[in-house]
Amino acid sequence: MGKLQNRDAPLQSSHEELETTNEELQSTNEELETMNEELQSSNEELQTINDDLGRKTVELNQCNAFLEAIFASLPSAVIVVDRKFLIQTWNEAAQNLWGPKADEVNKQSLFSLDIGLPVERLRDPLHQCLIGAQAEQEMLIDALNNQGDSIQCHLSFNPLKDGSPEPQGVILLIKEVQPGLSS
Repeated sequence: MGKLQNRDAPLQSSHEELETTNEELQSTNEELETMNEELQSSNEELQTINDDLGRKTVELNQCNAFLEAIFASLPSAVIVVDRKFLIQTWNEAAQNLWGPKADEVNKQSLFSLDIGLPVERLRDPLHQCLIGAQAEQEMLIDALNNQGDSIQCHLSFNPLKDGSPEPQGVILLIKEVQPGLSS
């Protein structure tokens, strides 16, 4: 009988190890189920955020389309530069007057453009507008259009305001002056 007990001892030990392993697996399974529930909850939150972002993106695209329609409808060339004089907006009238398309000049320095507009003459009025020394300025300037014809332009410099103390840029409106007509 002693031999039998010796044989049962390893079997009993293996059985106890299996029971312990089974309990550990059940505990791990419960932890995984809890983690899965948390992940599902996080996924639902992310889906809600994604849906909100999708709606906001649609709204933003509609606003951008509306602004583009306004800029395209204006007879004046509209060039908006930020505080570093990088072009933020360049409308179709600007393209018709000077040549480059908006995507060709976007984020470029106004002063790096090689167009018929003598851009260096705009440096001081732009700077004055940015520092608030003169809220709105106007000037007449001789230029060349994209066909090389001499033209005279009426320029209006307006600060781009967003509620902060200093302007965030300058809105430059340029209208070709027809000979014999005052602007």
